[in-house]
Amino acid sequence: MQRYFVSAEQFSETAVMITGDDARHIGKVMRGKPGDKLIVSDGNSREALVAIESIEAGEVRAIVVEPLVMDHEARLNVTVAQSLPKGDKMETVIQRCTEIGAVSFVPFLSERTIVQYDAKKEGKRLERWRKIAKEAAEQSHRNRIPTVEQPLSWKGLLSSFEDYDLVCYCYEKEDGKQLRDVLGPFVEQLAPDTGANVLIVVGPEGGFSEKETSQADEAGAISVGLGKRILRAETAGMAALTCVLYESGEMGGM
Repeated sequence: MQRYFVSAEQFSETAVMITGDDARHIGKVMRGKPGDKLIVSDGNSREALVAIESIEAGEVRAIVVEPLVMDHEARLNVTVAQSLPKGDKMETVIQRCTEIGAVSFVPFLSERTIVQYDAKKEGKRLERWRKIAKEAAEQSHRNRIPTVEQPLSWKGLLSSFEDYDLVCYCYEKEDGKQLRDVLGPFVEQLAPDTGANVLIVVGPEGGFSEKETSQADEAGAISVGLGKRILRAETAGMAALTCVLYESGEMGGM
């Protein structure tokens, strides 16, 4: 069943108003008609099964049929910080990691980032990234849309580490501590049904410099490996996120 997100103002106790691109999608792509049922969420605390009452130009009105329990989110709030990769790879990271269960994304610039950052163009890119996150959240039946933050400098990212309960950065030269070595003890010490904020940091195509790894260590992050194989920049975040959610029991782990 198709799922859509609306603002809290569009969601009352008895009715929902869907506008914009979503309304056009329902009317023109899905060929919606009165009586058709949809799932609608405000992305925060309310979700419901609704039935279309009317479809007009740019606006769909639906009646609430049944409130739904919002239980599709992971126990751990995992943020993926990704050094800006080349081309449209960031779009792939956001789409796939949203499907897997990331709660937010933090693009950042590091020493070996190849992409030339242009603040004037970044507004449009950020808008597109957020649209991709929304569409992926709808497709994968998430209860919430992951946030996509403004790109940070490396220094800015380091200063954010204190906001998380665990920060791991994926380092291809780490030959000792693997991600699971860190995740196991971390998850075990959490009380049952208790969440935590986890940050996974992934470097650019050229990896992190030794200076950056030292700075990350000093800021409280833990260097972890992802096995014996070298992963692409756009693959590492997906692999690490999956490991975190598996180890916390989201995918049949502990």
